[in-house]
Amino acid sequence: MGHSYRRIGVNGKPRYAAIYHDARGQRRSAGTYVTKREADRAWGAAEADALLGHGRDPRRGKVIFTSYVTGVWLPNHQIEHTTRQRYSYQISKYLVPEFGAMRMADIAPVHVREWITKLKDRGVSASTIADLKTILSAIFTTALNDQIAAIHPCRGVKTPTVARKPRTIVTPEQFDLIHSGLPGARWRMLVELDVETGLRWGELTELRVRDFHAATRMLTVARAVVEINARFREAEAPRFWVKDYPKDKEYRRVKLSPEITATLAEHITTHDLGRDDLLFAMPTPGPVIDAATVDDTPPPTTDELGLTEPNAAGRTYQHGTLSGYSLGGCRCAHCRGAYARYRAERRAAGKDDPRLGRKINTDGHIPRRWFAEQIWKPALAAAELDFHVRVHDLRHAHASWLLAGGADIQVVKERLGHGSLRTTEKYLHTLPDADDTALDALRRTRTRTPR
Repeated sequence: MGHSYRRIGVNGKPRYAAIYHDARGQRRSAGTYVTKREADRAWGAAEADALLGHGRDPRRGKVIFTSYVTGVWLPNHQIEHTTRQRYSYQISKYLVPEFGAMRMADIAPVHVREWITKLKDRGVSASTIADLKTILSAIFTTALNDQIAAIHPCRGVKTPTVARKPRTIVTPEQFDLIHSGLPGARWRMLVELDVETGLRWGELTELRVRDFHAATRMLTVARAVVEINARFREAEAPRFWVKDYPKDKEYRRVKLSPEITATLAEHITTHDLGRDDLLFAMPTPGPVIDAATVDDTPPPTTDELGLTEPNAAGRTYQHGTLSGYSLGGCRCAHCRGAYARYRAERRAAGKDDPRLGRKINTDGHIPRRWFAEQIWKPALAAAELDFHVRVHDLRHAHASWLLAGGADIQVVKERLGHGSLRTTEKYLHTLPDADDTALDALRRTRTRTPR
């Protein structure tokens, strides 16, 4: 129940403050008036509006952009973990420096247009500007519902045109070159399964034995793992977070070829994997072998090895010596062996503490960056392709190969887990030889003999 009370104003004359309670029961002010009758009317109208959901706290118009976005919107907005990471980075880098000190109610379309012009002048790509406007628009859509802002400043504001670039699809021959450069059967099988199923990385690395049914050759995609960057997770939070649904939020089943089915079954048996074990887990590092103990054969004498190549100063040193390694810069097996033996002797004598190997923070899932640096990029270098290929591009190759081979587009859509058929249609005619049929028809028409 509201009320009004008498107080003395700055000029010494009596004033009447109108007090009411909002929908949460919190005490609010409806203003100060000259007479008690005016104050009673004010708190009665304000309390009625609050009960009907029409009330608006005047303090909301003073909310600053930074405090609303980082303190209210971002923590409570329901988005995926990877999306939250991207939003947090882009908000701190692009949005807060421009709008951070402004009140939400003061931001107008003219400010958004000026901001987009600044981004364009700084050389920010058109696609990034479009993404940033999408984030800003989502913020103000929520702010309107929260009655923090009176207008939506993004409406009617245009961004630079984003040019659609054609996809470069890996051909089967190029894939074979990459596949042959992978180190070990485990990684060759993982990549081969990826190109045969078109799974996303988070879906592929979260596959478990229970998701594979050898008798029906079916693979169930029921979960996905998300890798959280250290900058965006709490101190004790895990690096990997498993979602109980894939990206399309719907389970799907993918049929495998007899060859990959047999390879997976053999892999499970060989490594004695349990039902809940990951099909592809991060390998445990092997023991570190001291280079000085690898070969018991006495090293040859320095006289037999000769001298190193001249260094920058034009000096040469004996092979198989510390000077040859450190001063001469020689990295032959003999100089490296001499240095390794020297370090091993010092460690054995307790003079040096061996540096511990870097431990990878993982719960068994394969980190995306580790796989790219240690496994994928060396295979790409060995393949000597004239364009860069990401692991995710194998998903594009899967769709393109199926459509080029005559597969039904609806089947391809379901295998990939696309939400719309228009997404799948983008893979039509993406292989380099896709236009050969059209060119043949053109050639036949141009070279036809007139009757």
